Amino acid sequence: MEEIFKLGDIRCPSGNLVVVDGGHLGVWSGERSPAEIDPEVLGIDDPSLTTDVANAVDFTVLGLDAEEAARSFDRQPGVMIYDIPASGAEEMRAAFEEHCRTAKLNAWLEALPEREAHAQRVRRAAAAGGGGFFMFGIPVIALGGIPSDRDLPVFASRADFGPEIGEGWSRISILISDAPAETSRSLGEIRVDWARVLFGDTDALNAWQHDEPVDGLADVAFWGADVHEAAARFDAPELGEPGEDGTRGWCGLALPEAVEKARALLRWKEETGRRMAVDFRPHSHHWQIMRQVRASELEYGVVDLADARVLCAMTGWGDGSFPVTADFDSSGEVVSVHLELAPTD
Repeated sequence: MEEIFKLGDIRCPSGNLVVVDGGHLGVWSGERSPAEIDPEVLGIDDPSLTTDVANAVDFTVLGLDAEEAARSFDRQPGVMIYDIPASGAEEMRAAFEEHCRTAKLNAWLEALPEREAHAQRVRRAAAAGGGGFFMFGIPVIALGGIPSDRDLPVFASRADFGPEIGEGWSRISILISDAPAETSRSLGEIRVDWARVLFGDTDALNAWQHDEPVDGLADVAFWGADVHEAAARFDAPELGEPGEDGTRGWCGLALPEAVEKARALLRWKEETGRRMAVDFRPHSHHWQIMRQVRASELEYGVVDLADARVLCAMTGWGDGSFPVTADFDSSGEVVSVHLELAPTD
């Protein structure tokens, strides 16, 4: 038997909902071209790869059989193929041409004149009835028709998966309407690499600061087997944050001082081989929400951005691929949205 817990509420003024791995929002371009995102944020520092990614190409599938061709080609959801590195653009075009020739389909790839902003990708997916798109290879889900004039509650269901696995979240759901659900539809899957999922409004995410502090301050935290030796060496107090017993460090430092302390800890750790983790935490929106997550027994947090409210929750299962479905009433209006959770790879 499942237990149901209320996590919090979201607010979606644009009417377009985004479901995404909350740890990946540092690469969200908003209304800007993805070409403006620094490849280093993607973990790319090789100069040749940096140029390749910066000059990536977005394709659209055209032709009488465009939808069938895109579906059977099965590289990305829908009729868009995003973020193909420059060196692979011609290979992608040739592979699609061969696919259509073999399948006898009337379709072709056409490069967009400019890269499509992530917010526009949301609007495109929402206008098509909801579904997925890729953001630098990261699967994202978008759905339109979300009421913009009220808070929407988010619930999590906990189930027992048997003696070998135990209890865990089975589903996170957004309740949008009390109307009975007549139909359900899969919207695709999100891939989680940071063990957390965020439900947010498109316009709100345009204002999201993932790594940049909103107040110019940062925390430095460290923990692990050699935490007490490090605390003595650097005269570091208990961090004092809820849910972080045993963690040492400093809260609310000016950014330059925080950077200096974090670097000193990491140098000492590397030079001595001490066993501990060091976490540099600028006071960004991501920090605000994760601070709540760490303090919450249900592992969730919310942040208000202008008129919107976003919610982030831990999956409870770590990383993996998780399907997203939506329920609709008899008139086609959205009733609820569900992220299905279970033990995964």
